[in-house]
Amino acid sequence: MGVKMIIGLSHVSIIVPSLDAAARELEQKYGLKIGPVSVNDDQGVRIAYIDLGNAKIELMEPARPDSPVGKFLQRNSRGGIHHFSLSVDSLQATTAEIEHKGARVLGDGKRQLNAHGARIAFLHPHDFLGALVELEEHRG
Repeated sequence: MGVKMIIGLSHVSIIVPSLDAAARELEQKYGLKIGPVSVNDDQGVRIAYIDLGNAKIELMEPARPDSPVGKFLQRNSRGGIHHFSLSVDSLQATTAEIEHKGARVLGDGKRQLNAHGARIAFLHPHDFLGALVELEEHRG
């Protein structure tokens, strides 16, 4: 591995039944303030971030019940940690390298974008110690 593939932690994603309720609780208990709410129609979610400086906490609420986030809430009604996201320099190079080494990238190969327009891909949890991992191409 001549090129450094993973360059940092982007965020930890928590699914919540209500962004408004989560925002109130996190501000009251911890003094944390969420940023603006955005919608990712492709993924069926409403999203807001808490910027911690070196990483973010992503809060996701389903925008529709049939979305993956909506299905997660059907199984875990109080919500919970869904995935963590690692920043990468090049999504294409990183996914090619890790697939070559036997890791599985989820999906049908169709280009996926997050709410901010960055290219993303997810790794199969069985290939990362049981955790769902999002790779996010660093834009900067």
